[in-house]
Amino acid sequence: MSAKAYFARAIETLQQVAATQTTAIDAAADLVVDAVVDGKALYAFGATHSFMVAEELVYRTGGLMLWNPIYPHGMNLSVRPMPATSQLERVPGLGKELLATAPVKAGDVVLVASTSGRNPVPIDLALAALERGARVIGITALAYTQGVSSRHASGKKLADICTVVIDNGAPYGDAAVQIEGFAQAVGPLSSVTGCAIANALVAETVARLLAKGYEPPVFMSANLDGGDAYNARLLRANAQRIHYLE
Repeated sequence: MSAKAYFARAIETLQQVAATQTTAIDAAADLVVDAVVDGKALYAFGATHSFMVAEELVYRTGGLMLWNPIYPHGMNLSVRPMPATSQLERVPGLGKELLATAPVKAGDVVLVASTSGRNPVPIDLALAALERGARVIGITALAYTQGVSSRHASGKKLADICTVVIDNGAPYGDAAVQIEGFAQAVGPLSSVTGCAIANALVAETVARLLAKGYEPPVFMSANLDGGDAYNARLLRANAQRIHYLE
């Protein structure tokens, strides 16, 4: 059954990520913890479907309040016609302009998600963040990116330039399930594993902040009694580095 095949592949890949990416997630958590304790800001970006990873981090129950989205203007799925997103993420220099919309400073952390890691926009955005002295966490699919050429003028891919790289485990082409009699695979994995990595990173960060005696600003569900007041207190306390409130 094809549905079971997808679940099996997704579970297998999540187990693979958990087994192989611990060191990378630990290193990423170190960067985030240092930034939080030092009063720095956190940012997240992804072009087209990779923006799901940023959305999973931002304004989310159980998530750190400090993640600020850098919106992929013109590249998320609100664009019409939708195929324009595939062209816009290939525009040289646009990533640098997108970063310019955010007050990224030295010591901040910028997470960039790109499954193929080959297109200019996420690469240019990551390079611009590094030029400002920020640390960059890249979430990409190594099996995918190693099988394609770069579309960036430098010939580099996202995995070549980040401070820390986390492999989301998605296969070449992302889609993971073959159905007999149909050539194109179905069932992409990068959203499942990318969001799992994002939440694992938050969990590890919160544990490390607590170990340092630091109160992590984590969202409570607004649908729980007391949630609004709890969130309002922590949002006020950290307002200077939560830019999506503006």
